[in-house]
Amino acid sequence: MKANVYVTLKAGVLDPQGETVKRSLHLMGNDDIEEVRIGKFIQIKMRNQGLEQARRQLEEISDQLLANPVIEDFRVELAEGE
Repeated sequence: MKANVYVTLKAGVLDPQGETVKRSLHLMGNDDIEEVRIGKFIQIKMRNQGLEQARRQLEEISDQLLANPVIEDFRVELAEGE
């Protein structure tokens, strides 16, 4: 089973890295870019244990280690049989 975990900054949290990328894009002539937010993408491969059990485990891992729950949100996607 494969899982994808997406970690993003919560709305309202400043993203200095995203602002730097946006400024660089504007300097390259991409003036239509209004906002850039930088996040993390984590791929995890695990033994098949059932979707609900895997989701619970991954949400716990994400909350405790992969994301900072004070300033970040996360989303877990599971793909069985890959």
